[in-house]
Amino acid sequence: MISAKQLTGMILAGGEGRRMGGRDKGLEPFAGLPLIAHVIQRFDGRVAELLINANRNSDAYDLLADRVVADLVIDGAEGGFNGPLMGIYSGLRAAKTPWLLVVPCDSPALPNDLVSRMVAGIGEHDIAVAFDGERLHPVVALIRTSLADDLATTLADGERKIDRWYARHAWCRVDMSDCPEAFANLNTEEEKVRLEAALENDANAKKAAT
Repeated sequence: MISAKQLTGMILAGGEGRRMGGRDKGLEPFAGLPLIAHVIQRFDGRVAELLINANRNSDAYDLLADRVVADLVIDGAEGGFNGPLMGIYSGLRAAKTPWLLVVPCDSPALPNDLVSRMVAGIGEHDIAVAFDGERLHPVVALIRTSLADDLATTLADGERKIDRWYARHAWCRVDMSDCPEAFANLNTEEEKVRLEAALENDANAKKAAT
């Protein structure tokens, strides 16, 4: 079993937020906190170190994580905003542990027990990917950090598709079909408002039931 000391957490917040008007999604207000703060709660006390992959606003993110990791440069590519696979590579290089658990910054309803479920589900594989019963969530993944060199070669060859890189290795699905709604991610202002209202309604319903 992978212990907390063997595990680094990383939140991907390195995108451009194009569908949200170019705003930095991780710092968008959501239910009274920056959006990324809800994701951070899933790692609290469960990992040796928490990283945030970000290519702007590093001063703000510095206050929320142990380290901020910007996208590395591969074969002369411009730094920053090179997609989630480059963010994952940057995290694999930065991590000081044998394992890296990656999640996106725009999924504030992730299961509270996400870390333990991903660890329990990986078995003897090198990569575990969350599966909600209908679709995979490739940016919710537990990855062996020794794969960094292989990913560097893959990126240098021009590959940017996460699923194609996973397919090169021993990977598995982790069944999260009991909570598919937990993997809702926010790409637009409308989605943010809708999910915020839904979570508030759920919280009020739970309070009323107690």
